[in-house]
Amino acid sequence: MIALIPLIKDDYALAVAYIVIIVAAFRIKRESKDFLVFSVGLVLLAISESIFISTGVETFNRVTLFGLMPIWLPILWGYAFVAIKRVVLII
Repeated sequence: MIALIPLIKDDYALAVAYIVIIVAAFRIKRESKDFLVFSVGLVLLAISESIFISTGVETFNRVTLFGLMPIWLPILWGYAFVAIKRVVLII
């Protein structure tokens, strides 16, 4: 999914692409509480990233979500939470 960032320049199109990939991934294999983990990751990382950006340590050129960050970033973080959960369960 990260490889799509330089390929798809429009943040909204990239967000839609991510949603399509995630929906397909959940249809192929959905484990217990995947959607909950995705939702928690999406919300918590959007809040955490907003706080981090407000310190001035990190900035984005693409600021389509609240004028702070790309709209696709929390979606990517949400799915990253799911991936991390699955890896932890395997280990």
